[in-house]
Amino acid sequence: MNRLCIRSSLRTISVLVVHLLIHVCEGQSQLIGSVQPIVARVGDDIMFPCHLEPAMDVAAKTLEWTRPDLNNIFVHVWRSGQELVKTKHPLYTGRTSLFTDELKHGNMSLKLSGVKLSDKGTYKCFIPDLRTQSTVEVVVASDAAAPPVISFSGVDESSNGVVLHCESKGWYPEPEVLWLDGEGNVLSAGPTETVRGPDDLYIVSSRVTVNKRHGHRFTCRVQQNIINQTRETHIDVPDDFFKVQSRCSATTVGLAVSLVVCIMLILLLLLLLWKKKIISKTNQMNEVESKDQKDDNAETEFLTEDSQKETEQLEEEIRDTNNQLQEENQKEEGAEKELEEEIKDTNNQLQEENQKEEGAEKEVKTLKNSLESACFIQ
Repeated sequence: MNRLCIRSSLRTISVLVVHLLIHVCEGQSQLIGSVQPIVARVGDDIMFPCHLEPAMDVAAKTLEWTRPDLNNIFVHVWRSGQELVKTKHPLYTGRTSLFTDELKHGNMSLKLSGVKLSDKGTYKCFIPDLRTQSTVEVVVASDAAAPPVISFSGVDESSNGVVLHCESKGWYPEPEVLWLDGEGNVLSAGPTETVRGPDDLYIVSSRVTVNKRHGHRFTCRVQQNIINQTRETHIDVPDDFFKVQSRCSATTVGLAVSLVVCIMLILLLLLLLWKKKIISKTNQMNEVESKDQKDDNAETEFLTEDSQKETEQLEEEIRDTNNQLQEENQKEEGAEKELEEEIKDTNNQLQEENQKEEGAEKEVKTLKNSLESACFIQ
């Protein structure tokens, strides 16, 4: 009994081992793609590598190429020894193909013709029967990348440096911008500004401030390491240009200092003039006061001698003046009365004339009425 149990156990174990070996052998078949991204340029024809290891004939199997990053759209489908065109996404119509002669060796690499910017992304190689897959990353570069253009952007007064501006268009993927001095050392520059245009291409720009100590030759380098693409432009800044900037700054400082000194001198001069004017006014007031005191003393002496005579003369003059004023007032009153009488006479005459004119007007009206009535009767 024990021997029978041992034999049955060994048979069970052997069967399990055989199934395990078969499963392991089947599981060893796997698709191998590309670890590194596939770099392509617009318009190129490229191949997405994918092969089965260990190699086996896959010509009769279902093979699928899809885009996981675009909701798994079908790029190319092979089934029953032919391509299923109807399942292919319109973006790839007429642009994909397999190497049919290589399918028997397990090679299901895909060829893509006429690469576009929209072809960038992730592609999956898949065999449903074997439940194995592989992915390939595709990077599309643009040939439209233009050499950078360097221009003078201004002056940095704080550092007495010249500001250079660099711009380059038509990049994909997004590049980086570097500034180099004449010896190839990387300069510290501001952040790179990136703008993406309607054609999905990038426009990059950067600014850097350089001084005479950096040399005279500077390089703006725009590079994209993934696609191994570089564009650069050099510029030579003349030594006189830095001198002009330094002269301008020195002149500005000198003018500022001179202006401050002039203002201080003017204020000092005004203060001295003000003090001098105050002193002169004080002396004049003292002289006037002394003169007034002398005049007062002289007048008092003069008045003591002739005060009585002058007082009598003044009284007589005042009396004569009053008499003259009274006579003139009387004459004016008589003239006013005469004027009033003349005005009254004139008014009376005017009234009489008005009355005569009114009577004449009445007579004219009566005559006119009589004439009109006579004409009416006739």
